[in-house]
Amino acid sequence: MDLNNILLQLEASNEEEIQKLLEQYNRENIHTFTFDQNEETLRTKLCQSVLTVLGRQVPPSCQKTCLETLRILSRDKCVLAPVATKEGMLILATMARLCGGGKEAENQKSSQEHTQLEVEEEKVVVEALKCLCNVVFNSPAAQQASVDVELAPGLCTSLRTAHTWHHEVGLFTLRLLFLLSALRQDVRGILRREWHAVRLLTDVLKHTLDVRWVGTYEVACPDPQTLLIPAEDNERAMEALKAMFNLTLSKAIGEEDDHQFRLIAAILRHLLMMKTETEDKTEEAHSHAVNLLNNLPVSCLDVLIDVPNQEGLENYGGKNMDAIQVLVDFMEKRIDKGSNYKEGLTPVLSLLTEASRYHREIRRYLKAQVLPPLKDVKVRPEVGTTTRNKLVRLMTHVDMGVKQTSAEFLFVLCKESVDNLLKYTGYGNAAGLLVARGLLAGGRGETQYSEDEDSDTEEYKSAKHIFNPITGHVEEPMPNPIEEMTEEQKEYEAEKLANMFDKLTRQNVIRPMGVRPDGTLAPLEETLRDPREDNSGSDSD
Repeated sequence: MDLNNILLQLEASNEEEIQKLLEQYNRENIHTFTFDQNEETLRTKLCQSVLTVLGRQVPPSCQKTCLETLRILSRDKCVLAPVATKEGMLILATMARLCGGGKEAENQKSSQEHTQLEVEEEKVVVEALKCLCNVVFNSPAAQQASVDVELAPGLCTSLRTAHTWHHEVGLFTLRLLFLLSALRQDVRGILRREWHAVRLLTDVLKHTLDVRWVGTYEVACPDPQTLLIPAEDNERAMEALKAMFNLTLSKAIGEEDDHQFRLIAAILRHLLMMKTETEDKTEEAHSHAVNLLNNLPVSCLDVLIDVPNQEGLENYGGKNMDAIQVLVDFMEKRIDKGSNYKEGLTPVLSLLTEASRYHREIRRYLKAQVLPPLKDVKVRPEVGTTTRNKLVRLMTHVDMGVKQTSAEFLFVLCKESVDNLLKYTGYGNAAGLLVARGLLAGGRGETQYSEDEDSDTEEYKSAKHIFNPITGHVEEPMPNPIEEMTEEQKEYEAEKLANMFDKLTRQNVIRPMGVRPDGTLAPLEETLRDPREDNSGSDSD
Protein backbone atom coordinates (compact mmCIF):
# COMPACT_ATOMS: atom_id res chain seq x y z
CA MET A 1 0.00 0.00 0.00
CA ASP A 2 1.12 3.55 -0.75
CA LEU A 3 1.85 5.38 2.50
CA ASN A 4 0.80 8.74 1.06
CA ASN A 5 -2.66 7.35 0.30
CA ILE A 6 -2.94 5.82 3.76
CA LEU A 7 -2.07 9.15 5.41
CA LEU A 8 -4.64 11.01 3.29
CA GLN A 9 -7.38 8.49 4.01
CA LEU A 10 -6.64 8.45 7.76
CA GLU A 11 -7.37 12.16 7.94
CA ALA A 12 -10.72 11.94 6.16
CA SER A 13 -12.07 8.50 7.15
CA ASN A 14 -14.34 7.39 9.96
CA GLU A 15 -13.50 4.69 12.50
CA GLU A 16 -14.69 1.73 10.40
CA GLU A 17 -12.79 2.87 7.32
CA ILE A 18 -9.66 3.53 9.39
CA GLN A 19 -9.87 0.04 10.82
CA LYS A 20 -10.23 -1.60 7.39
CA LEU A 21 -7.41 0.51 5.97
CA LEU A 22 -4.99 -0.37 8.74
CA GLU A 23 -6.01 -4.03 8.74
CA GLN A 24 -4.94 -4.23 5.09
CA TYR A 25 -1.62 -2.50 5.91
CA ASN A 26 -1.05 -4.92 8.79
CA ARG A 27 -1.71 -7.98 6.63
CA GLU A 28 0.79 -6.78 4.04
CA ASN A 29 3.50 -5.95 6.61
CA ILE A 30 3.02 -8.53 9.34
CA HIS A 31 6.35 -10.21 8.45
CA THR A 32 8.23 -7.01 7.58
CA PHE A 33 11.29 -6.29 9.72
CA THR A 34 13.42 -4.31 7.27
CA PHE A 35 11.98 -1.04 5.99
CA ASP A 36 12.65 1.29 3.05
CA GLN A 37 14.76 4.20 4.30
CA ASN A 38 13.24 6.50 1.65
CA GLU A 39 9.85 6.18 3.37
CA GLU A 40 11.14 6.94 6.85
CA THR A 41 9.45 10.34 7.04
CA LEU A 42 6.13 8.87 5.86
CA ARG A 43 6.28 6.09 8.46
CA THR A 44 6.99 8.69 11.17
CA LYS A 45 3.87 10.59 10.07
CA LEU A 46 1.90 7.33 10.11
CA CYS A 47 3.03 6.74 13.71
CA GLN A 48 1.74 10.19 14.66
CA SER A 49 -1.56 9.65 12.83
CA VAL A 50 -2.15 6.28 14.53
CA LEU A 51 -1.43 7.84 17.93
CA THR A 52 -3.93 10.58 17.15
CA VAL A 53 -6.60 7.97 16.41
CA LEU A 54 -5.75 6.13 19.64
CA GLY A 55 -6.16 9.39 21.54
CA ARG A 56 -9.81 9.54 20.48
CA GLN A 57 -12.68 7.46 21.82
CA VAL A 58 -12.71 4.54 19.37
CA PRO A 59 -14.02 0.98 19.85
CA PRO A 60 -11.66 -1.73 21.19
CA SER A 61 -11.51 -3.46 17.79
CA CYS A 62 -10.22 -0.25 16.18
CA GLN A 63 -7.78 0.29 19.07
CA LYS A 64 -6.39 -3.20 18.57
CA THR A 65 -5.87 -2.64 14.83
CA CYS A 66 -4.14 0.71 15.44
CA LEU A 67 -1.86 -0.90 18.03
CA GLU A 68 -0.99 -3.71 15.62
CA THR A 69 0.06 -1.07 13.08
CA LEU A 70 2.09 0.73 15.72
CA ARG A 71 3.75 -2.54 16.74
CA ILE A 72 4.83 -3.15 13.13
CA LEU A 73 6.14 0.41 12.84
CA SER A 74 7.97 0.16 16.18
CA ARG A 75 10.30 -2.44 14.68
CA ASP A 76 12.04 0.53 13.02
CA LYS A 77 13.85 2.54 15.70
CA CYS A 78 14.20 5.52 13.33
CA VAL A 79 10.47 6.41 13.29
CA LEU A 80 9.67 6.29 17.00
CA ALA A 81 9.91 10.03 17.75
CA PRO A 82 6.11 10.56 18.00
CA VAL A 83 5.72 7.57 20.34
CA ALA A 84 8.82 8.21 22.47
CA THR A 85 7.25 11.21 24.18
CA LYS A 86 5.43 11.57 27.46
CA GLU A 87 2.11 11.92 25.62
CA GLY A 88 2.76 8.93 23.34
CA MET A 89 3.89 6.67 26.19
CA LEU A 90 0.93 7.77 28.29
CA ILE A 91 -1.48 6.68 25.55
CA LEU A 92 0.18 3.25 25.32
CA ALA A 93 0.39 2.86 29.10
CA THR A 94 -3.30 3.67 29.43
CA MET A 95 -4.17 1.13 26.73
CA ALA A 96 -2.05 -1.46 28.60
CA ARG A 97 -3.87 -0.68 31.88
CA LEU A 98 -0.61 0.42 33.51
CA CYS A 99 -1.86 3.81 34.67
CA GLY A 100 -3.93 2.69 37.61
CA GLY A 101 -6.37 0.82 35.40
CA GLY A 102 -8.95 2.54 33.28
CA LYS A 103 -12.44 3.50 34.32
CA GLU A 104 -14.78 0.57 34.46
CA ALA A 105 -17.16 0.53 31.55
CA GLU A 106 -20.84 0.80 32.23
CA ASN A 107 -22.39 -2.62 32.09
CA GLN A 108 -25.58 -1.96 30.16
CA LYS A 109 -25.21 -4.92 27.77
CA SER A 110 -26.19 -8.52 28.03
CA SER A 111 -23.86 -11.00 29.77
CA GLN A 112 -22.72 -12.45 26.45
CA GLU A 113 -21.94 -9.03 24.98
CA HIS A 114 -20.09 -8.03 28.13
CA THR A 115 -17.92 -11.19 28.01
CA GLN A 116 -17.11 -10.46 24.37
CA LEU A 117 -16.13 -6.91 25.28
CA GLU A 118 -13.74 -8.19 27.94
CA VAL A 119 -12.08 -10.44 25.36
CA GLU A 120 -11.68 -7.51 22.96
CA GLU A 121 -10.30 -5.28 25.71
CA GLU A 122 -7.78 -7.94 26.69
CA LYS A 123 -6.56 -8.07 23.09
CA VAL A 124 -6.06 -4.31 23.25
CA VAL A 125 -4.03 -4.68 26.48
CA VAL A 126 -1.82 -7.37 24.92
CA GLU A 127 -1.13 -5.31 21.79
CA ALA A 128 -0.35 -2.22 23.87
CA LEU A 129 2.11 -4.23 25.96
CA LYS A 130 3.79 -5.57 22.82
CA CYS A 131 4.13 -2.01 21.50
CA LEU A 132 5.63 -0.83 24.78
CA CYS A 133 8.18 -3.66 24.72
CA ASN A 134 9.30 -2.73 21.21
CA VAL A 135 9.37 1.00 21.85
CA VAL A 136 11.21 0.77 25.19
CA PHE A 137 13.76 -1.62 23.70
CA ASN A 138 14.43 0.51 20.60
CA SER A 139 14.30 4.05 21.98
CA PRO A 140 16.31 5.66 24.83
CA ALA A 141 13.88 8.61 24.67
CA ALA A 142 10.99 6.21 25.30
CA GLN A 143 12.88 4.74 28.26
CA GLN A 144 13.07 8.23 29.80
CA ALA A 145 9.43 8.89 28.96
CA SER A 146 8.46 5.66 30.71
CA VAL A 147 10.01 7.08 33.88
CA ASP A 148 8.09 10.33 33.41
CA VAL A 149 4.73 8.54 33.09
CA GLU A 150 5.59 6.26 36.06
CA LEU A 151 5.41 3.04 34.11
CA ALA A 152 7.30 1.08 36.78
CA PRO A 153 4.68 1.62 39.54
CA GLY A 154 1.99 0.63 37.05
CA LEU A 155 3.83 -2.61 36.31
CA CYS A 156 4.13 -3.39 40.02
CA THR A 157 0.42 -2.74 40.48
CA SER A 158 -0.21 -5.21 37.68
CA LEU A 159 2.07 -7.78 39.36
CA ARG A 160 -0.25 -7.79 42.37
CA THR A 161 -3.02 -9.21 40.19
CA ALA A 162 -0.80 -11.86 38.56
CA HIS A 163 -3.13 -14.68 39.66
CA THR A 164 -5.84 -13.24 37.38
CA TRP A 165 -3.63 -12.88 34.30
CA HIS A 166 -4.26 -14.65 31.05
CA HIS A 167 -1.04 -15.91 29.53
CA GLU A 168 -0.16 -13.14 27.06
CA VAL A 169 -1.00 -10.32 29.47
CA GLY A 170 1.32 -11.86 32.05
CA LEU A 171 4.05 -12.70 29.56
CA PHE A 172 4.37 -9.21 28.08
CA THR A 173 3.93 -7.46 31.44
CA LEU A 174 6.90 -9.42 32.77
CA ARG A 175 8.87 -8.86 29.57
CA LEU A 176 8.32 -5.11 29.79
CA LEU A 177 9.45 -5.16 33.42
CA PHE A 178 12.57 -7.07 32.38
CA LEU A 179 13.40 -4.58 29.62
CA LEU A 180 12.83 -1.54 31.81
CA SER A 181 14.95 -2.95 34.66
CA ALA A 182 17.70 -3.97 32.22
CA LEU A 183 17.92 -0.63 30.42
CA ARG A 184 17.42 1.80 33.32
CA GLN A 185 19.57 1.32 36.40
CA ASP A 186 17.75 4.10 38.26
CA VAL A 187 14.40 2.37 37.68
CA ARG A 188 15.93 -0.86 38.93
CA GLY A 189 16.64 0.69 42.32
CA ILE A 190 13.16 2.28 42.58
CA LEU A 191 11.47 -1.01 41.70
CA ARG A 192 13.35 -2.82 44.42
CA ARG A 193 13.33 -0.28 47.24
CA GLU A 194 10.03 1.56 46.83
CA TRP A 195 7.78 -0.91 45.05
CA HIS A 196 9.12 -4.21 46.48
CA ALA A 197 9.28 -5.72 43.01
CA VAL A 198 11.48 -8.63 44.15
CA ARG A 199 8.78 -9.78 46.58
CA LEU A 200 6.08 -9.32 43.93
CA LEU A 201 8.06 -11.34 41.40
CA THR A 202 8.61 -14.04 44.01
CA ASP A 203 4.84 -14.25 44.40
CA VAL A 204 4.49 -14.48 40.61
CA LEU A 205 6.93 -17.41 40.56
CA LYS A 206 5.12 -19.12 43.44
CA HIS A 207 1.83 -18.90 41.57
CA THR A 208 3.28 -19.82 38.17
CA LEU A 209 5.23 -22.86 39.42
CA ASP A 210 2.45 -23.97 41.79
CA VAL A 211 4.71 -23.77 44.85
CA ARG A 212 3.32 -25.36 48.02
CA TRP A 213 5.29 -24.71 51.21
CA VAL A 214 5.87 -27.52 53.72
CA GLY A 215 8.51 -25.65 55.71
CA THR A 216 9.91 -22.15 56.08
CA TYR A 217 12.20 -22.65 53.11
CA GLU A 218 11.02 -26.04 51.89
CA VAL A 219 8.74 -26.60 48.90
CA ALA A 220 6.66 -29.73 48.62
CA CYS A 221 8.08 -32.24 46.16
CA PRO A 222 6.25 -31.97 42.85
CA ASP A 223 3.84 -34.74 41.98
CA PRO A 224 5.60 -37.20 39.64
CA GLN A 225 2.68 -36.79 37.25
CA THR A 226 3.06 -32.99 37.20
CA LEU A 227 6.84 -32.78 36.94
CA LEU A 228 6.46 -31.13 33.53
CA ILE A 229 5.94 -27.38 33.63
CA PRO A 230 3.31 -26.38 31.03
CA ALA A 231 4.82 -24.40 28.14
CA GLU A 232 2.96 -21.17 28.91
CA ASP A 233 3.79 -21.29 32.62
CA ASN A 234 7.43 -21.90 31.73
CA GLU A 235 7.50 -18.86 29.43
CA ARG A 236 6.16 -16.58 32.17
CA ALA A 237 8.49 -18.08 34.77
CA MET A 238 11.55 -17.38 32.60
CA GLU A 239 10.51 -13.75 32.06
CA ALA A 240 10.03 -13.38 35.82
CA LEU A 241 13.48 -14.90 36.46
CA LYS A 242 15.11 -12.52 33.98
CA ALA A 243 13.47 -9.49 35.60
CA MET A 244 14.42 -10.73 39.08
CA PHE A 245 18.02 -11.20 37.93
CA ASN A 246 18.21 -7.50 37.04
CA LEU A 247 16.69 -6.44 40.35
CA THR A 248 19.05 -8.56 42.46
CA LEU A 249 22.29 -7.37 40.85
CA SER A 250 22.97 -5.10 43.84
CA LYS A 251 23.99 -6.59 47.15
CA ALA A 252 21.42 -7.56 49.77
CA ILE A 253 20.95 -5.37 52.82
CA GLY A 254 19.19 -6.38 56.03
CA GLU A 255 17.40 -9.40 57.41
CA GLU A 256 14.33 -8.86 55.25
CA ASP A 257 16.42 -9.28 52.11
CA ASP A 258 18.05 -12.41 53.55
CA HIS A 259 14.63 -13.98 54.20
CA GLN A 260 13.41 -13.02 50.72
CA PHE A 261 16.50 -14.47 49.06
CA ARG A 262 16.12 -17.73 50.95
CA LEU A 263 12.57 -18.00 49.66
CA ILE A 264 13.87 -17.40 46.15
CA ALA A 265 16.56 -20.07 46.60
CA ALA A 266 13.89 -22.56 47.71
CA ILE A 267 11.75 -21.78 44.66
CA LEU A 268 14.76 -22.12 42.37
CA ARG A 269 15.54 -25.50 43.89
CA HIS A 270 11.96 -26.50 43.11
CA LEU A 271 12.44 -25.31 39.52
CA LEU A 272 15.70 -27.25 39.14
CA MET A 273 13.90 -30.45 40.12
CA MET A 274 11.28 -29.97 37.40
CA LYS A 275 11.32 -30.32 33.63
CA THR A 276 9.48 -28.64 30.79
CA GLU A 277 7.96 -30.11 27.66
CA THR A 278 11.27 -30.13 25.77
CA GLU A 279 14.86 -30.71 26.84
CA ASP A 280 16.00 -27.39 25.33
CA LYS A 281 13.37 -25.44 27.28
CA THR A 282 14.33 -27.28 30.47
CA GLU A 283 17.97 -26.30 29.95
CA GLU A 284 16.95 -22.70 29.29
CA ALA A 285 14.87 -22.57 32.49
CA HIS A 286 17.75 -24.06 34.49
CA SER A 287 20.12 -21.52 32.93
CA HIS A 288 17.98 -18.63 34.19
CA ALA A 289 17.83 -20.31 37.62
CA VAL A 290 21.64 -20.56 37.69
CA ASN A 291 22.03 -16.89 36.75
CA LEU A 292 19.70 -15.80 39.55
CA LEU A 293 21.35 -18.10 42.11
CA ASN A 294 24.65 -16.35 41.34
CA ASN A 295 23.09 -13.07 42.51
CA LEU A 296 21.96 -14.46 45.87
CA PRO A 297 24.25 -14.23 48.91
CA VAL A 298 26.28 -17.44 49.10
CA SER A 299 25.06 -17.93 52.68
CA CYS A 300 21.55 -18.53 51.30
CA LEU A 301 22.63 -21.46 49.14
CA ASP A 302 22.33 -23.88 52.06
CA VAL A 303 18.59 -23.85 51.23
CA LEU A 304 19.47 -25.95 48.17
CA ILE A 305 20.60 -28.86 50.36
CA ASP A 306 18.59 -28.38 53.59
CA VAL A 307 15.82 -30.69 52.41
CA PRO A 308 14.98 -34.13 53.88
CA ASN A 309 16.68 -36.95 52.01
CA GLN A 310 14.03 -39.06 50.34
CA GLU A 311 16.20 -42.17 50.47
CA GLY A 312 17.32 -41.65 54.04
CA LEU A 313 20.99 -41.42 53.07
CA GLU A 314 23.26 -39.97 55.72
CA ASN A 315 26.21 -39.16 53.45
CA TYR A 316 27.38 -35.55 53.36
CA GLY A 317 25.95 -34.73 56.76
CA GLY A 318 22.47 -35.92 55.80
CA LYS A 319 22.12 -33.07 53.28
CA ASN A 320 20.08 -33.60 50.12
CA MET A 321 22.32 -33.21 47.06
CA ASP A 322 19.67 -33.72 44.35
CA ALA A 323 19.71 -30.07 43.27
CA ILE A 324 23.53 -30.00 43.25
CA GLN A 325 23.54 -33.06 40.99
CA VAL A 326 21.17 -31.27 38.61
CA LEU A 327 23.69 -28.40 38.48
CA VAL A 328 26.53 -30.84 37.79
CA ASP A 329 24.53 -32.42 34.95
CA PHE A 330 23.75 -28.95 33.61
CA MET A 331 27.45 -28.04 33.72
CA GLU A 332 28.39 -31.17 31.77
CA LYS A 333 25.79 -30.44 29.10
CA ARG A 334 27.19 -26.96 28.66
CA ILE A 335 30.76 -28.31 28.43
CA ASP A 336 29.72 -30.93 25.86
CA LYS A 337 28.11 -28.28 23.67
CA GLY A 338 31.60 -27.01 22.91
CA SER A 339 30.57 -23.41 22.21
CA ASN A 340 29.49 -20.20 23.92
CA TYR A 341 31.36 -21.16 27.08
CA LYS A 342 31.56 -17.59 28.39
CA GLU A 343 27.80 -17.08 28.68
CA GLY A 344 26.69 -20.69 28.89
CA LEU A 345 29.24 -22.32 31.19
CA THR A 346 30.97 -19.73 33.38
CA PRO A 347 27.82 -18.86 35.42
CA VAL A 348 27.31 -22.44 36.63
CA LEU A 349 31.05 -22.85 37.28
CA SER A 350 31.07 -19.64 39.34
CA LEU A 351 28.00 -20.79 41.28
CA LEU A 352 29.48 -24.21 42.10
CA THR A 353 32.81 -22.62 43.02
CA GLU A 354 31.31 -20.20 45.55
CA ALA A 355 28.93 -22.86 46.93
CA SER A 356 31.91 -25.20 47.42
CA ARG A 357 34.01 -22.53 49.05
CA TYR A 358 31.45 -21.73 51.75
CA HIS A 359 29.46 -24.96 52.17
CA ARG A 360 31.58 -27.95 53.19
CA GLU A 361 29.00 -30.60 52.29
CA ILE A 362 28.58 -29.22 48.77
CA ARG A 363 32.36 -29.18 48.27
CA ARG A 364 32.71 -32.76 49.47
CA TYR A 365 29.94 -33.93 47.16
CA LEU A 366 31.35 -32.10 44.14
CA LYS A 367 34.85 -33.38 44.89
CA ALA A 368 33.52 -36.95 44.78
CA GLN A 369 31.72 -36.29 41.48
CA VAL A 370 34.38 -34.23 39.69
CA LEU A 371 37.68 -35.32 41.27
CA PRO A 372 37.23 -38.90 42.47
CA PRO A 373 40.28 -40.68 43.94
CA LEU A 374 43.03 -40.94 41.33
CA LYS A 375 43.44 -44.49 40.06
CA ASP A 376 44.63 -44.45 36.45
CA VAL A 377 47.84 -42.50 36.99
CA LYS A 378 49.26 -43.32 33.54
CA VAL A 379 46.77 -41.15 31.61
CA ARG A 380 47.31 -37.42 31.24
CA PRO A 381 44.68 -35.41 33.16
CA GLU A 382 43.38 -33.64 30.02
CA VAL A 383 42.87 -36.91 28.11
CA GLY A 384 39.54 -38.71 28.50
CA THR A 385 35.80 -38.16 28.81
CA THR A 386 35.32 -37.72 32.55
CA THR A 387 34.20 -34.41 34.03
CA ARG A 388 37.70 -33.91 35.41
CA ASN A 389 39.26 -34.42 31.96
CA LYS A 390 36.87 -31.90 30.39
CA LEU A 391 37.51 -29.26 33.04
CA VAL A 392 41.30 -29.71 32.86
CA ARG A 393 41.14 -29.13 29.11
CA LEU A 394 39.28 -25.87 29.79
CA MET A 395 42.16 -24.72 32.02
CA THR A 396 44.10 -23.92 28.84
CA HIS A 397 41.13 -22.50 26.91
CA VAL A 398 41.75 -19.46 24.71
CA ASP A 399 39.09 -17.41 26.55
CA MET A 400 40.64 -16.01 29.72
CA GLY A 401 37.35 -15.99 31.64
CA VAL A 402 36.60 -19.64 30.86
CA LYS A 403 40.18 -20.61 31.66
CA GLN A 404 40.21 -18.86 35.03
CA THR A 405 36.74 -19.99 36.11
CA SER A 406 37.35 -23.67 35.42
CA ALA A 407 40.76 -23.55 37.13
CA GLU A 408 39.32 -21.77 40.17
CA PHE A 409 36.57 -24.38 40.48
CA LEU A 410 39.06 -27.26 40.56
CA PHE A 411 41.33 -25.31 42.93
CA VAL A 412 38.50 -24.86 45.44
CA LEU A 413 37.58 -28.54 45.19
CA CYS A 414 41.22 -29.22 46.16
CA LYS A 415 40.76 -26.94 49.22
CA GLU A 416 43.02 -24.39 47.49
CA SER A 417 46.01 -26.68 48.03
CA VAL A 418 48.58 -26.37 45.25
CA ASP A 419 49.91 -29.89 45.84
CA ASN A 420 46.44 -31.42 45.55
CA LEU A 421 45.64 -29.37 42.43
CA LEU A 422 48.86 -30.47 40.70
CA LYS A 423 48.05 -34.09 41.47
CA TYR A 424 44.78 -33.83 39.53
CA THR A 425 45.73 -31.37 36.77
CA GLY A 426 49.50 -31.22 36.33
CA TYR A 427 51.65 -28.11 36.65
CA GLY A 428 51.39 -27.22 32.98
CA ASN A 429 47.60 -26.94 33.05
CA ALA A 430 47.57 -25.14 36.40
CA ALA A 431 50.35 -22.64 35.67
CA GLY A 432 47.97 -19.83 34.66
CA LEU A 433 46.06 -20.03 37.92
CA LEU A 434 49.21 -20.30 40.03
CA VAL A 435 50.72 -17.23 38.36
CA ALA A 436 47.51 -15.24 38.89
CA ARG A 437 47.30 -16.26 42.56
CA GLY A 438 51.04 -15.89 43.29
CA LEU A 439 51.34 -19.57 44.20
CA LEU A 440 54.07 -20.76 41.85
CA ALA A 441 56.17 -21.65 44.89
CA GLY A 442 53.35 -23.80 46.28
CA GLY A 443 51.23 -23.35 49.38
CA ARG A 444 47.54 -22.62 49.80
CA GLY A 445 44.91 -20.01 49.00
CA GLU A 446 43.44 -17.71 51.62
CA THR A 447 40.21 -19.60 52.40
CA GLN A 448 40.27 -21.75 55.52
CA TYR A 449 39.11 -25.35 55.08
CA SER A 450 38.72 -28.34 57.36
CA GLU A 451 41.61 -30.76 57.86
CA ASP A 452 42.67 -32.73 54.79
CA GLU A 453 41.29 -36.21 54.45
CA ASP A 454 43.60 -38.79 52.92
CA SER A 455 42.21 -39.29 49.42
CA ASP A 456 45.33 -40.85 47.89
CA THR A 457 44.67 -44.26 46.34
CA GLU A 458 47.08 -47.17 46.54
CA GLU A 459 47.72 -46.73 42.79
CA TYR A 460 48.80 -43.12 43.33
CA LYS A 461 50.89 -43.88 46.43
CA SER A 462 52.78 -46.64 44.69
CA ALA A 463 53.56 -44.43 41.70
CA LYS A 464 54.10 -41.15 43.55
CA HIS A 465 57.90 -41.34 43.33
CA ILE A 466 57.78 -41.46 39.53
CA PHE A 467 54.71 -39.21 39.12
CA ASN A 468 55.48 -36.26 36.82
CA PRO A 469 53.93 -33.15 38.45
CA ILE A 470 54.38 -31.13 35.23
CA THR A 471 52.19 -33.37 33.08
CA GLY A 472 50.09 -34.83 35.90
CA HIS A 473 50.68 -38.50 35.10
CA VAL A 474 53.24 -41.30 35.18
CA GLU A 475 55.22 -41.28 31.95
CA GLU A 476 56.74 -44.31 30.28
CA PRO A 477 60.52 -44.35 30.73
CA MET A 478 62.18 -42.43 27.92
CA PRO A 479 65.67 -43.13 26.56
CA ASN A 480 68.28 -40.66 27.77
CA PRO A 481 69.30 -38.61 24.67
CA ILE A 482 72.74 -37.72 26.10
CA GLU A 483 73.58 -41.17 27.40
CA GLU A 484 75.77 -42.05 24.40
CA MET A 485 77.43 -38.61 24.21
CA THR A 486 80.98 -37.85 25.23
CA GLU A 487 81.67 -35.11 27.76
CA GLU A 488 82.84 -32.82 24.95
CA GLN A 489 79.58 -33.37 23.01
CA LYS A 490 77.52 -32.65 26.12
CA GLU A 491 79.44 -29.43 26.72
CA TYR A 492 79.00 -28.39 23.07
CA GLU A 493 75.23 -28.96 23.17
CA ALA A 494 74.93 -27.07 26.48
CA GLU A 495 76.81 -24.05 25.08
CA LYS A 496 74.72 -24.15 21.91
CA LEU A 497 71.50 -24.11 23.95
CA ALA A 498 72.75 -21.27 26.16
CA ASN A 499 73.68 -19.20 23.09
CA MET A 500 70.22 -19.75 21.59
CA PHE A 501 68.56 -18.55 24.79
CA ASP A 502 70.92 -15.57 24.98
CA LYS A 503 70.12 -14.55 21.40
CA LEU A 504 66.34 -14.81 21.94
CA THR A 505 66.64 -12.80 25.16
CA ARG A 506 68.69 -9.99 23.57
CA GLN A 507 66.17 -9.78 20.70
CA ASN A 508 63.33 -9.52 23.27
CA VAL A 509 61.68 -12.63 21.83
CA ILE A 510 61.63 -14.24 25.26
CA ARG A 511 62.28 -12.97 28.76
CA PRO A 512 63.61 -15.50 31.28
CA MET A 513 61.55 -15.44 34.46
CA GLY A 514 61.96 -16.84 37.92
CA VAL A 515 59.86 -17.26 41.02
CA ARG A 516 60.23 -14.94 44.00
CA PRO A 517 60.04 -16.36 47.54
CA ASP A 518 56.44 -15.13 47.75
CA GLY A 519 55.47 -17.29 44.74
CA THR A 520 55.11 -14.51 42.17
CA LEU A 521 56.92 -14.25 38.83
CA ALA A 522 59.75 -11.79 38.27
CA PRO A 523 62.58 -11.29 35.73
CA LEU A 524 65.23 -13.95 36.27
CA GLU A 525 67.96 -11.46 37.26
CA GLU A 526 65.78 -10.26 40.16
CA THR A 527 65.07 -13.75 41.47
CA LEU A 528 68.77 -14.71 41.34
CA ARG A 529 69.85 -11.66 43.32
CA ASP A 530 70.94 -12.49 46.87
CA PRO A 531 68.31 -11.00 49.25
CA ARG A 532 71.14 -10.08 51.63
CA GLU A 533 72.44 -7.62 49.03
CA ASP A 534 69.24 -5.56 49.37
CA ASN A 535 69.77 -5.17 53.12
CA SER A 536 73.55 -4.64 53.07
CA GLY A 537 73.22 -0.87 53.40
CA SER A 538 71.27 -1.05 56.65
CA ASP A 539 73.94 -3.23 58.28
CA SER A 540 76.95 -1.11 57.23
CA ASP A 541 78.97 0.80 59.78
